Amino acid sequence: MKEFALIFRLKDISDFKPSPEQIQERLSWLGSIAAQNKLVDKGNTLLPAPGTAKTVKPDHIVTDGPYTEIKEFISGYIIVRAESIDEAVEMAKGNPIFKIGGNIEVREILKVN
Repeated sequence: MKEFALIFRLKDISDFKPSPEQIQERLSWLGSIAAQNKLVDKGNTLLPAPGTAKTVKPDHIVTDGPYTEIKEFISGYIIVRAESIDEAVEMAKGNPIFKIGGNIEVREILKVN
């Protein structure tokens, strides 16, 4: 099996603070993947608040976060195990992030030993 990163993106910072119901939906979705033994890493949340991110550019130029350069921000990720990218996409389709206008980027991971 291959491993895939599911990278969660949001457009509005207000969506970053989910309601208790939204949290439960997300946990149920994650639990369904774990129940299939396809959850490799439950991932982490990436904070979108000012002062929590920096971008390092060529010539050692450092700017505050990615916020001025992108229209949406990465809010977190998980790692799943699947036979194909299509299977990983099917897993992603069940995530409730779509209800609040978010999206999920699915990327195959190249393991380097």
